[in-house]
Amino acid sequence: MALIRHLSGPQPIGAARGVSARAVMQLPRSVLARIAGRPILINGRTLDPEMQLLLKLQHLEGPAAETVAISRGRQIIVSSSRLAGGNQPIGAVTDRTIDGPGGPLALRFYTPRGLTGRSPALLFFHGGGWIYGDLESHDATCRFLAEEAQVRVVAVDYRLAPEAPFPAAVDDAMAAWAWIVEHAQGLAIDPERIAVGGDSAGGNLAAIVAQQTVAAGGPSPAFQLLIYPATDFAVTHPSRLTYSDGFFLTKAFMDLAEENYLVGDEDRKDPRLSPLYGEVAGVAPAYVVTAGFDPLLDEGNAYADKLPGGRRAGRARDRGRSDPRLHQHGRTRPHRPQGVPPGGRRPPTRPHPPPLTRWLRPPEEVVLAPRGGASRPPEGDNPLAGGRQLPPQRV
Repeated sequence: MALIRHLSGPQPIGAARGVSARAVMQLPRSVLARIAGRPILINGRTLDPEMQLLLKLQHLEGPAAETVAISRGRQIIVSSSRLAGGNQPIGAVTDRTIDGPGGPLALRFYTPRGLTGRSPALLFFHGGGWIYGDLESHDATCRFLAEEAQVRVVAVDYRLAPEAPFPAAVDDAMAAWAWIVEHAQGLAIDPERIAVGGDSAGGNLAAIVAQQTVAAGGPSPAFQLLIYPATDFAVTHPSRLTYSDGFFLTKAFMDLAEENYLVGDEDRKDPRLSPLYGEVAGVAPAYVVTAGFDPLLDEGNAYADKLPGGRRAGRARDRGRSDPRLHQHGRTRPHRPQGVPPGGRRPPTRPHPPPLTRWLRPPEEVVLAPRGGASRPPEGDNPLAGGRQLPPQRV
């Protein structure tokens, strides 16, 4: 589905794939398969030809983020993400800063076109191995999520290592959750329908927030959207070895992330680090997305297996074991639905609504304004007052 295909991972697609892929991916799949070359088959799974072609395009890029200084790698990721993200329309985008555990903590608020009145929200944590990523690297992803699911999205610019190693990112994630819950009314957010989500390292933080809030006995998320989450620092799962090189997320990237995020004396089974070892009784329902050619496949599936709600967790697990894509399969623009010609319109209805829509937005409670009109918070205290308003569209 387009929602999942757009979600992003921690390593950049880059200028070549960001621009070339937009044109090349409009070709028929039979043509893409011929261009991609001989199919890649591992453990009974065949890599999707679109993903295989992206691997080829990767060779046209500059250096990978993990091969240069971290400061330079951060610039590479943001630059390539802007190129690959495309022009994602949105009703309104507002930046604001709150008081965080380590100083100012930046949040970015996305309101989809046509949404008015109180609504659900998604608190989103970006990926990047806890050392890369920011509000800009996942801006297109958050815009897309808000528009596709028709919910408000709040992105969190948590502190990164090595400047702020574990548990700084966790502390910031928890602080952002507490602030959003406290100010939900002024934000036009329904406090009973706030989800957490993220990709890779961000999926790790989302899962941790879901566990820790339940353990603390306070308000907890209503839903989890976990995109190929990192869940286990204690065990090297087989998929980390099988897909350690050549599939975007590399062993070198993961080693660099671990070396900088950890200071060396952590308990690797600490649930604030490895949610696979945390208590999941009482946590919110989860939609766990795993990719078949991803080093994090096995630990993502293991976490889906552990979650309560059998059928939902099982569905996520099965998806990962048969999915023919890569860890960062989503940082390109949404794919054209089958049967829709290049330049054609999306079908007017979706037989399978995005998981956020199904879990957080009961149809009878949705209030839509005309397309192009952003929602307005109800009268009263507005925590966004004084925030910086951003352009509705950016590339």
